[in-house]
Amino acid sequence: MRDADVRAEVRRMLAREYANDPEARIVEEMGVWSGSVRIDLAVINSELNGYELKSDRDTLERLPLQAELYSRVFDYLVLVVGKRHVKKASTLVPEWWGVTIAVEKEGGISLERERIPKRNPSPDPYLVAQLLWKEEALEVLECHDLAKGFYGKRIKEIHERLATELDFDVLAAEVRVFLKQRSAWLRKTIPCQLDMSVNTNLNPRL
Repeated sequence: MRDADVRAEVRRMLAREYANDPEARIVEEMGVWSGSVRIDLAVINSELNGYELKSDRDTLERLPLQAELYSRVFDYLVLVVGKRHVKKASTLVPEWWGVTIAVEKEGGISLERERIPKRNPSPDPYLVAQLLWKEEALEVLECHDLAKGFYGKRIKEIHERLATELDFDVLAAEVRVFLKQRSAWLRKTIPCQLDMSVNTNLNPRL
């Protein structure tokens, strides 16, 4: 079972699931913690959902750190894992994560749901705010009359102000709006809502 085969099948599943949702954007390699880790696939609509893929050829060495950071940002998370790793991998992610098993069958990959995801009980407002580029973060501050004195501040201080001054649901909604409306990822125009690479640390002004 190849990593690319699992990814392709998950992408097909998400494309079908969100085909009738014009607000949804499906992205790949979304950076978290200033791009230091990147979740394999994410869906941005009225929620922020993440999908981390571990095929039978992968190791689980990085999964505990990935799980810790992703669990501070995403509303729902699903681990898609090959049968070889499913038992161990399921113990390395929080119980509220969903688990889907990727099974190699004649004709391709089958995705079998093992555990249904539950909503993240404790997202981190600062890490959610950190998904915004500097000019986006300032625009949010302006909309809520919180920008005075912060135009010359470091991006860290701007993110901290967002995280501490805004109600979390308001902050999360603002972040999703900007993530969905970006027309250029990796400094190039993206022609489709699918197949986009997302790196939150590529803005030269940060």
